[in-house]
Amino acid sequence: MTILLLSKENLNMTPSYDIIIVGGGIVGAATFYKMQRRFPNFDILLIEKENRLADHQTGNNSGVIHSGIYYKPGSLKAVNCVNGRRELVDFAKQYNVPHDVCGKLIVAADASELPFLEKIYQHGVANGIEGMQRVNPNQIREIEPHVKGIDGVHVGCTGIIDFRRATEVMCELSVGMNNNSKVNLGEEVIGFERDGGFTKVKSSKGEYQCKYLIVCGGLQADRLAKKDGVDLKEKVVGFRGDYYELADHAKHKVKHLIYPVPNPEFPFLGVHFTRMTDGSIECGPNAVFTFKREGYGKTDFSLRDTIDALSYIGTWRLFMGNMKYGLDEYRRAFSKRLFLKTLQRLIPDLTMEDIVPGRAGVRALLLREDGDTRDDFRIEYTDHSIHVLNAPSPAATASLAIGDNIVEMAVKHFGLI
Repeated sequence: MTILLLSKENLNMTPSYDIIIVGGGIVGAATFYKMQRRFPNFDILLIEKENRLADHQTGNNSGVIHSGIYYKPGSLKAVNCVNGRRELVDFAKQYNVPHDVCGKLIVAADASELPFLEKIYQHGVANGIEGMQRVNPNQIREIEPHVKGIDGVHVGCTGIIDFRRATEVMCELSVGMNNNSKVNLGEEVIGFERDGGFTKVKSSKGEYQCKYLIVCGGLQADRLAKKDGVDLKEKVVGFRGDYYELADHAKHKVKHLIYPVPNPEFPFLGVHFTRMTDGSIECGPNAVFTFKREGYGKTDFSLRDTIDALSYIGTWRLFMGNMKYGLDEYRRAFSKRLFLKTLQRLIPDLTMEDIVPGRAGVRALLLREDGDTRDDFRIEYTDHSIHVLNAPSPAATASLAIGDNIVEMAVKHFGLI
């Protein structure tokens, strides 16, 4: 039996659901999957504004199954990444999602990076990362003959996956559990309205009602939360990441995943090499402020998004606190030569002919007023809704664990049984 009264729908002809999930990225899909498994009799609707699932952050990220080595022990990122990664690999094996647990190298190029490499390694030990070992220059060369480094960490449990296909499978399994559950694509949610004990969800194609609402809005998370009456001081700011690809004749230079030691002062992992599930090898991404939240081209522009970001004090504090790094990233975005120079810190024999322009992705970061982007995962609830407000990397890897967290939050605060 569902928690909604059928007479409610019959009275006003508004389609009714027990739960509506807004957002068809992998976090929304994992929440759908976990909620439907826990409550197979609940009628659940997932609404996605694009014409296919995983069309923004999920489908345009680097495709890496992260180990959990980078994150502060005990944080939501650390716990959910480790647990989610193990479950995601099992899920991929069970449902034939393209993936490969190929391992990766984190490489220190010079002595200044050694203290932070050690810190990362100790985080990995504390987080219980399996298949992890320190490697010297000779061992680095054995694993990746073209890489030059003075020290490193090999993380055997890191892998690659087709996150878009994983998202699709999660939704396919979910609707297969209940004939009344649905996925609506190409439908944008434009507002919410409370009506007694129900929430009316207004979309570009109609109106629905539900007892409980879960919003996994990614790049639009802050705007959707405010439409639901959530008092949110922070804003989502988008960062575009540009990739190059290795040309076919250069693919032999990368066998696994190769990462630099990330700069602890900058909230991204740095330009790295990723062997994708389709056989391509990507180099990137950089990280530059984007003038359009869902803009993947270097010149994409949205007046609304630009005003929204540049009228926010947190954006300017981020700029001022990372001026040098930000300018370097912008220079690399428009200069193949500078991008190549960054790549050559790890693979010195790369040439201009070895790399060709690739795709781009956009990442959403919930930016605090003090300009800090390094917040943990952030999920908040009201009496009728749950909002995933901040789910940057490694959220895709951690998605199934995040789905569990959301289900348990709903059980606790909504009284679901």
